[in-house]
Amino acid sequence: MLAPIYEFSADDVVVIIGSGAGGGTLANELCQRGLKTILLEAGRHITPAEFVNDDWAAYEMLSWLDKRTASGNWRVARDHPNAPSWHCKLVGGTTVHWSGCTYRLTQAEMQARSLYGDVPGTSLIDWPLSLAELEPYYDQAERKMGVTRTNGLPAMPPNNNFKVMYWGAKRLGLREISTGRHAINTVPYDNRPATIQDGFSVSGDQHGARWSTLNVEIPKALESGRLDLRASCRATGIEHDNNGAAKAVIYVDANGITHRQAAAVVVVAGNCIESPRLLLNSASGRYPDGLANGFGHVGRHYLRHIIQTVWSIFPHPVNMHRGELMGGLIADFSRHDPSRGFAGGYYIELNAMGLPTTAAFLNPGWWGRDFADVIAQYANMAGIFMTGEDMPQPGNRVTLSETETDAFGVPVANLHYDDHLNDLLMRNHGYKTLTAIHQAAGATRSIEAPAYPASHNLGSNRMSAKPEDGVLDRNGEAHEVKNLFIADGSAFASGGACNPTLSIVALAIRQADFIAKRAQS
Repeated sequence: MLAPIYEFSADDVVVIIGSGAGGGTLANELCQRGLKTILLEAGRHITPAEFVNDDWAAYEMLSWLDKRTASGNWRVARDHPNAPSWHCKLVGGTTVHWSGCTYRLTQAEMQARSLYGDVPGTSLIDWPLSLAELEPYYDQAERKMGVTRTNGLPAMPPNNNFKVMYWGAKRLGLREISTGRHAINTVPYDNRPATIQDGFSVSGDQHGARWSTLNVEIPKALESGRLDLRASCRATGIEHDNNGAAKAVIYVDANGITHRQAAAVVVVAGNCIESPRLLLNSASGRYPDGLANGFGHVGRHYLRHIIQTVWSIFPHPVNMHRGELMGGLIADFSRHDPSRGFAGGYYIELNAMGLPTTAAFLNPGWWGRDFADVIAQYANMAGIFMTGEDMPQPGNRVTLSETETDAFGVPVANLHYDDHLNDLLMRNHGYKTLTAIHQAAGATRSIEAPAYPASHNLGSNRMSAKPEDGVLDRNGEAHEVKNLFIADGSAFASGGACNPTLSIVALAIRQADFIAKRAQS
């Protein structure tokens, strides 16, 4: 059901497309600064009462399931050809279904080109802003989200899966081991209760202990009286004026009626697939190859992180599904160390899924007696995974299908990804490390799972110091299109190794400052 349509004029309204970590946060920040904001969300406005404590059912309820296609040499293109990327489609976006892991980029990761040098086959660049410029916004983001181990908030207590990882890592001599930092309350905070450690905070979180834009940012924005939230409204194009500046958004509402919403500022926050898809679909005579795509960077340099899981079987029950599922971190390998034979670093974190999801993603296509024997030992399984920095390549990109369109007439997105040699070397190093940790803790068998549909989607509309190197400037505004901004992970100039949500929120707060100051000038 559509929210009331307020009487906003084009002269004073900001239209944001997408309500996740970037769009939802930006909407609230702008409203608190006095700006009238319209927030368009393709998905429904689901209430916590509708969430289910069933990870497979939650996936089907919350995910963006519209068809996509995949190409490239990554295994995801074979295992998940019509769903190579994962994110959510509802008010709150993917913040409604995420782990809560909140880590900062480092200055070294923001200067990847300078630190790693000329890695053949890559399109590495440095970020056009420094960590020092971002740190005050990281501080604000951590307070806003209630991040554990910051601002006096207690750490996440260890679960059994963490204890397995901890003892294995200790026996290998690793040092930087903790339960990590999470936007999940361990004590009541900001009118949200403490977690009850039921293992379902990731998928919707009926209890409401985890930060999301659905349960924090958007309600606060609505309370301000300056937000017009329009759920089930799918943006299909962006218009520009005679000077080339963004001026309106075309969208289709829940009843199938097409609208044109004029705007003083347009912000795209639809994630790394839908954002470039929308820009490419907004081609015009002035921008024949897509909006803001004069240098051909829209959709390119796509990143997904090197995310791989090892599942291991132990002699006794672990019950990894209990407690907060990703409450663990090892940071010993997170820094760039050329002696390992590859550029960049990776973090080690916990992974745990319910039985149906584990069975589905353990190794797609695996069947028979051996598979059944492994699944029968689910209670004795522990999960651990790596998230590492993959290399940007110009050929890894989002493009529009020439033959297929969706129900709104927009060409289906194709996601092409080829693994770089550096990615493969890092993945192999990580696999050996993950397996060694579990073996040191007493595992009787370890299974290296293939990659899942990409969930850390980054880089496809990247920031750059020069227009010829990217799509956006240091404030997330398109180099070529005034008043057009991006507020999602596609703005990342490089991926770093850490989970990206905290950085997306920090960048959105910083962007709100910039947009508000311009509006007041």
